[in-house]
Amino acid sequence: MVQPGAETLPIRKVLGIPVALVSMDQAVSAIRQLLKTENPDLIFTADSQGIYLAQKDPDLKVAYETAAFNTPDSNGVVWALGKQGVNQKRVTGVDLAEKLLAVCAEDGHPVFFLGAAPGIAREAAERMVKRYPNLKMAGCRDGFWASEEESEVVAEIAAAGAHLVLVALGIPRQEKFLMAHREQLGFRAAMGVGGSFDVWSGRVKRAPKIIQALRAEWLWRVLLNPKKISKVATLPRFAIRVLKASRH
Repeated sequence: MVQPGAETLPIRKVLGIPVALVSMDQAVSAIRQLLKTENPDLIFTADSQGIYLAQKDPDLKVAYETAAFNTPDSNGVVWALGKQGVNQKRVTGVDLAEKLLAVCAEDGHPVFFLGAAPGIAREAAERMVKRYPNLKMAGCRDGFWASEEESEVVAEIAAAGAHLVLVALGIPRQEKFLMAHREQLGFRAAMGVGGSFDVWSGRVKRAPKIIQALRAEWLWRVLLNPKKISKVATLPRFAIRVLKASRH
């Protein structure tokens, strides 16, 4: 079967935000095609929090609207699509990002890791290179810098020559960073990956399969890190907005 390119992916809007109706394989295939071009394309993982925040954050909304495509990254988004009669499976950002590393290792695309706490990106890179020995790491940098240092960060990434840039700064910072500097960073494709580096580094354990099957990963994240409660608090607000929208 011929996989669709990013420009031909079917789209549905969730609270006004375009979400691609894709399988994991289709998403990987579309991004693989983007990596063959010279255009700086963006891919974002649309979860419930991001879509909710975009309702009051014009910059984040524009980021989602101008991306090559946004993947359905959370059970909440899958549920919202179901309210529209769409039977969509979740395309998890951490799994998609790792599959892209396998693609880059196979196709020879250098990768840059940006974000997370000091040392995390490098640890994640070292572990991923062991898993995919042909993976070319163009560079790594943590997500802690002063505003006046941002131009230096952009210059460092641009000089590294990465084809794929994975950015783990959290929503909405990662989306806004990529939108602001997409023409200067020199990538072919870039993607916001949230907490993926923490998982790849081994610092954070993913929810067990049973927790994932029960769609209770949000509870797992809060138990591991109570600071995540503010993110979880957006879930019922997102659901209420979706229910209101479905009545119209």
